[in-house]
Amino acid sequence: MKKIYFALFIFCCCFSYAQVTFSLGVRGGANFSHFTQGDGYQEYLYYHEDTHSYEEIQASYKFKNRTDFYIGVFGNIRLTKFYALQPEFNYSRQGAKVESLGRYDRDEYKISYFGTQLVNKFYFKGFNVLVGPTVDVVVEKDFNSSYDFDLGVTVGAGYDITKNLGVEARIKHGFLHTINNYQGKHANVVFQTGLYYTFNMKK
Repeated sequence: MKKIYFALFIFCCCFSYAQVTFSLGVRGGANFSHFTQGDGYQEYLYYHEDTHSYEEIQASYKFKNRTDFYIGVFGNIRLTKFYALQPEFNYSRQGAKVESLGRYDRDEYKISYFGTQLVNKFYFKGFNVLVGPTVDVVVEKDFNSSYDFDLGVTVGAGYDITKNLGVEARIKHGFLHTINNYQGKHANVVFQTGLYYTFNMKK
């Protein structure tokens, strides 16, 4: 027990001497999104309205990256020199393209989310690494998704070009299946790359 109390004492001392700062920022960039695979073979009946007849269609397909964008705002709570807690609110346009051999019912899926992330950010000089949970709510879609929200995790890294401007790259992976077809359940996978800008809060 004495060791536990001593560790807590050291932990509290570190935070008592640390200068906690808060700053606001914006972020934005490109999304490269797709659904988890797989690649497969589909057979279905296609109805021809002009002839009122059915045709048996066979097609193989796989999900490919769809390119779009994300924007967001964040609040950086710098607790120590090496660690910050960064809540974020983001708008993200995602989905997937479909590469098929044969006739498939669509060539692209589009879905947009408004989400929040609670990012844990660890600093190493000008570099930083991050990890945190993500909660997204669907605001727009062009297909019947399995859920109107998504839960996931984000990991990534960044680099401060200046005190205010930086570059980042992240991977966000969803836990819930976005669509469900004969191949199984497919979740969101998003690679993000872009810029972030932190505003000066001190006058």
